[in-house]
Amino acid sequence: MRSMWKGAIGFGLVSIPVKLYAATEEHGVSLHQVHAEDGGRIRMKRFCEKEGKEVPYAEIAKGYEDEAGRTVVLTDEDLAALPLPSKKLIDVLAFVDADDIDPLSLSRAYYVGAETAAAKPYVLLREALSSSGKAAVTKIALRTRESLALLRVHEDVLVLHTMYWPDEVRAAEGLAPPEKVTVRPQELKMAQSLMDTLSEDFDLESMHDEYQHAMDELVAARLEGEPVPEMAEVTAAPDNVVDLMAALQASIDARGGEKTGAKKTASGKAPAKKTAAKKAPAKKTAAKKTAAKKAAPRKKAG
Repeated sequence: MRSMWKGAIGFGLVSIPVKLYAATEEHGVSLHQVHAEDGGRIRMKRFCEKEGKEVPYAEIAKGYEDEAGRTVVLTDEDLAALPLPSKKLIDVLAFVDADDIDPLSLSRAYYVGAETAAAKPYVLLREALSSSGKAAVTKIALRTRESLALLRVHEDVLVLHTMYWPDEVRAAEGLAPPEKVTVRPQELKMAQSLMDTLSEDFDLESMHDEYQHAMDELVAARLEGEPVPEMAEVTAAPDNVVDLMAALQASIDARGGEKTGAKKTASGKAPAKKTAAKKAPAKKTAAKKTAAKKAAPRKKAG
């Protein structure tokens, strides 16, 4: 794994030389803009509005335009002169309870690897954080921008999460339902029962991107000139809930039906690429069962 930053963790008089490695990566097919008639690539050119001509990349700088329309050009020297007190340093500001940090404020994640000579202080910090249930709030400069970051323990390594500044997290004021909404104890109990049902035998490692698999198959078929594979139908979500208790009960019953069918066909781990298409009939069957149970709840109760 290739490092993308080299510096040190600093707290008090202790300095631990470390390197940062990207902890996540996104998968996907890169789609380009092309001419629909012949597949030719569409290229974007950099034009100067004032001169009306294309500008070479070497002549492009960063600028800022205010509300009055005034523009100021900032050179690389201007940006390099800005103060970055945490440059090449993960500066520990405080140690807090890990649960006190709202995940909403977390951004990208990086593994923190120790230099060979810093193994002991690295392990000391890791064990101190682990045993105390604490995480370190730090500051770091990445890509010429300073940000807050959270340093925590993941398995046997330290992980650094860049964080949004407090004023970058939007308030959720006015988005919650009105306080006058009343939830009955029976509804809460049923919702908790549905949560338990959905959580049974859940394996996060078996999750996979069905859309990506379908995209891979579509692209492969187009490249080889073969027929496009049949895709699974997506069941539309209901646009309203007439009877909450009936909907909760139907969800539990439908989940039970899906589990029964899954036991007959499951292979254990992530399904193959064509699983999405094969699952369609099962989803339709579950939907039909659910609709039937919704239509005759009184008969079942009697």
